[in-house]
Amino acid sequence: MKLASLKHGRDGRLVVVSNDLHWYTDAFLIAPTLQAALDDWERCAPRLAALAESLEHDAVPKGRFHEREADAPLPRAYQWADGSAYVNHVELVRKARGAEMPESFWTDPLMYQGGSDTMLAPRDPIPLADEAWGCDCEGEIVVVTDDVPQGVSREEALSHIKLVGLVNDVSLRNLIPAELAKGFGFVQSKPASALSPVLVTPESLGENFRDGKLHGPLLVSINGQPFGRADAGVDMTFCFGTLIAHLAKTRSLGAGSIIGSGTVSNRDADGGPGRPVSDGGLGYSCIAEVRMVETILKGKPETPFLKAGDQVRIEMLDERGRSIFGAIEQTVA
Repeated sequence: MKLASLKHGRDGRLVVVSNDLHWYTDAFLIAPTLQAALDDWERCAPRLAALAESLEHDAVPKGRFHEREADAPLPRAYQWADGSAYVNHVELVRKARGAEMPESFWTDPLMYQGGSDTMLAPRDPIPLADEAWGCDCEGEIVVVTDDVPQGVSREEALSHIKLVGLVNDVSLRNLIPAELAKGFGFVQSKPASALSPVLVTPESLGENFRDGKLHGPLLVSINGQPFGRADAGVDMTFCFGTLIAHLAKTRSLGAGSIIGSGTVSNRDADGGPGRPVSDGGLGYSCIAEVRMVETILKGKPETPFLKAGDQVRIEMLDERGRSIFGAIEQTVA
């Protein structure tokens, strides 16, 4: 089952989308918004699944689904918490600045609390007031939960994952060092993030979603050129069950909580830093990572951060080459 929100008011209008992303049918008789459906998921999910089945059999009124008309599936979310499940990425960050990585980073996830009062639509521009801030894209996987009780185990946490999607977790890299130096985390350096056009139930993803991980290459392109092809299911140190359990250790989570994987990152086949796609490697899911590799190998970064007019596209395809979640496609403005 694939769900989306068309632009309508502040919280969108819930629709069910066909598996090929070509068609949609309104779900307002079941729930007016996706948040309303998540608040009452036990009742709404079976009815939404039945509506999705009817849409596939052309048995309900339908309209053409255009990704440019889609809002973020959750235009306002009660919670957005982003982990750093790909420790390879963290290790490169620290290595590039000559810092040792604590051994605990392999056993205890990093996580920050992001702003979720505004989640950007998949075709919304990336607003950038000053190019000196160092604007970067970050291709990630997200899951959305129902109500999660405090103290949930990893195994129990997996059962609370109701939807899966993609996010562009925009970062302003040159603002990060001063914020971290205060010892209190990200605020200005983490502007609004953009969600994929649709979110998909884990069951509909089949074997692509297993062991709390989404498997498959995450396709990141910048200005039409392949930039990243890292497999989201590889080198993911902490699965989503672990991330959710980490977040819920001292508090319960409300339905509609969005949890991110952190930047998808793969090691090279020889165990070293990833290589660019142009050199036969899997590339990178953010600019900072290639800049780290350049610093390690060449002594200084060469790839510039995003500037006005640059375009970013993030997508994942199934085995038949069809888009699973639709594409996040944004221009820096």
